Amino acid sequence: MVGYDPEPDGRNNTKFQVAVAGSVSGLVTRALISPFDVIKIRFQLQHERLSCSDPNAKYHGILQASRQILQEEGPTAFWKGHIPAQILSIGYGAVQVYNTLRHAVGTMYRSEGPQVFYKGLAPTLIAIFPYAGLQFSCYSSLKHVYKWAIPAEGKKNENLQNLLCGSGAGVISKTLTYPLDLFKKRLQVGGFEHARAAFGQVRQYKGLMDCAKQVLQKEGALGFFKGLSPSLLKAALSTGFMFFWYEFFCNVFHCMNRTASQR
Repeated sequence: MVGYDPEPDGRNNTKFQVAVAGSVSGLVTRALISPFDVIKIRFQLQHERLSCSDPNAKYHGILQASRQILQEEGPTAFWKGHIPAQILSIGYGAVQVYNTLRHAVGTMYRSEGPQVFYKGLAPTLIAIFPYAGLQFSCYSSLKHVYKWAIPAEGKKNENLQNLLCGSGAGVISKTLTYPLDLFKKRLQVGGFEHARAAFGQVRQYKGLMDCAKQVLQKEGALGFFKGLSPSLLKAALSTGFMFFWYEFFCNVFHCMNRTASQR
């Protein structure tokens, strides 16, 4: 995992093992939290209020959305887009070409040109640095709080500490940067409004500022946080599992190295 140095913990992992631990932890975590990501994006792209009092709203809650997606699209719908997401999670290390992904890329390129692949780039770039910085800063701070608050006998379970502190760091950083994620999703689907007409209202945005302005005017300040609840569940589980599995695999490699050195 980026920014982690195993030396202070007394582990003798190589840089390659650290990279593998980070990649595998990302792969496992992405597979586990994919359903929350699907629900979050559905909420983000819905212009109507996320409320059962709005007759035009297709989705209005996590459980209701889960049941509706399951009934209408089947269980595999919760892993839509999982292949490109996995490629991102393992650090762009996959080189196998998938037919569905290749077809999507070809269609997008032919219809709108190469610039289509960079829609939503501005909010992504704006969010990535504060999100990553907040995530690691909060993780480190929460670990200090955990060590101060938990009795000595409770500190033996480092996996629980990593899971709790990682989850807390994910929730805090995701909440603070969430509106930028919503803007990114709205801008990324630009040009495909006809494909989601069945889900409700469709709008077009000229850019990041126009998107922010329209959301504020037509959906209110709460519109910036549509899908926050599944996003926080995803962030808590994702970051928690990420740190948990990362530390786990680093420990596995450390034990393997120590066993090999004793032979």
